[in-house]
Order: sequence, then C-alpha cells, then structure tokens
Amino acid sequence: MPEQGTSVGSRRLAAELRRLREHAGLTGEEASGRLGWSGSKLSRIERHHIGVKQADLRKLLALYEVDEGYRDELLALASESRQKGLPKKAAASFPQVTPYAYAETEAESVWNWEPQLVPGLLQTPSYAHAVMQTWLKMFPGPQKEADRRVEARLLRQQVLARDPPLQLSVVMDESVLLRRFGDRAVMRQQLEHLLDAAESPNIGVRIYPMDRDRPSLPIGAFSYMQFPQVHDVPLHDIVSIENLAGNYDVEDEDETFRYRVAFEYLMEWSLDPDQSRALMATAIRNAWQ
Repeated sequence: MPEQGTSVGSRRLAAELRRLREHAGLTGEEASGRLGWSGSKLSRIERHHIGVKQADLRKLLALYEVDEGYRDELLALASESRQKGLPKKAAASFPQVTPYAYAETEAESVWNWEPQLVPGLLQTPSYAHAVMQTWLKMFPGPQKEADRRVEARLLRQQVLARDPPLQLSVVMDESVLLRRFGDRAVMRQQLEHLLDAAESPNIGVRIYPMDRDRPSLPIGAFSYMQFPQVHDVPLHDIVSIENLAGNYDVEDEDETFRYRVAFEYLMEWSLDPDQSRALMATAIRNAWQ
C-alpha cells in the first residue's frame, strides 16, 4: 500500500484528482473500471485515505487527458509531498501531533484564537511543561509521553524563524493573562515572552478584553490556516479545531468561511496591538511580580 502522507501537498493532490475526474465527466466507478482498479481504490485516493503511486498517478492523468505541462506540475507536487513536512525529530518525538503540525509547517499564515491558553507556537518551555502537568492530573499517563508532547510543541515553533517565516495572528482572551500555570515566575516569563514576540514583524498578538459591551462569541480554540499556491494546484483554507480527543480539520469552504468571519469578528472587538501589549505589561506588574 502506498504511503498516505501527511503533508498539505498530498491533500491538495487528492482534492485535485477528484476535480480532474469530475471535469472529465467520469464517475468514480467509470474511472476505476477503465483502469481495472477495485471500486474503493480511487475513492480512497481522492478522500486522502491512501496515497497514490507515481505509476498510478500517471495512469489517472492520462485517463483524464491532462495536458503535459500540468501533468508535470502534478507529478512534481506528488514527489515533493512525500518529502516535505516537520523535521524528522519532531515527527519521531510524538507522531500523533504530525497531521496538524505538518499543515502548520506548510501554511503561509495562521490565525489562532485561544480562549484558555497561550497558543503553542508562543509558549515558553516552562509554561508548556506546566500546562502538560495539568493535563496529566486529569488524564494520568507516563511522564515521558508528556515530555514528548512538550518537545514536539517546542519544535513546531521553528516555523516562526524559517525563511520566509510563518505569518502568525493571535487573539487571546484576557483571562489567559491571569490563568496560572506553574508558579509566578513561570507566568511572568511567559508574558514577557509574549511581549517580545509581539514585536516581531511576522507575529501579531491581540487581547480580547472582558469588559467590553459586545455580543458574546462562545467558541473554542481554533487555528485558521492559509496556504501558498504550489504548482498551480489550489488548496482551500483549513481550520483545525481542538478538543479533548485531539485536533480535527474542517475543509469545507462554507464551514471554513464561518471561522474566517468569526476570527475577523474577534479581531474587530479586540484591543489593538499597542493596547494589548500595555495590558500584558499591566498583568505582569499586578499579577505576577
């Protein structure tokens, strides 16, 4: 069985193969029949449940009568998709995190709403460890597994220093500044790190205040990811939503649009960058000295 692949490029390819089949006027059963494949094989490729071998990809592109130039683009995309993604150390450190982290690695920009925690890309090591200890109190498990989770989270932060760097826009609820993880020194160091990060040209941090008279928006943490065009193959935005079982992705355009509108709403009602930095500095002085 070909490797499925976790990169955004492999997901992009799967979606494009379905579009090309539909453009050719073929059903999945008709295309599979002409290639002598089982009825489920093509469906699993298009739904990104399995990967596609180069030989099979060439057969599909020939069947769909894709012109030579675009065929070469798709073959290049397929080849690159098997090589891109997280550093191997991050994937080996905690494999369960890789689907989200691979997408984050390939994203051009990420919009992150966080109502309870400092987002993982901006956490300090001591804060990340304190968060994980709280998790272990609720769901006891091996300390080594918790340490691997923290290691993988910190390795993900490499995207902020790559060339070109990830463009990160964060909106945090004001309560995050006052919710303690670890001791006062941990919180002080974390908020000082946020202040420093907010000065970076590729990082924006805004605080969603608790004292404004506006409609409430009861929505959990999510990341809205946007991707660059690669080999002329489009990829729609992806929303990753956190819950107790992990992360799950939303890719339907109508659904991702709602999250885009929600984030823009949060931005509109948040403090501006200067006001947000001032509030973080106030929290350091008044709560964590």
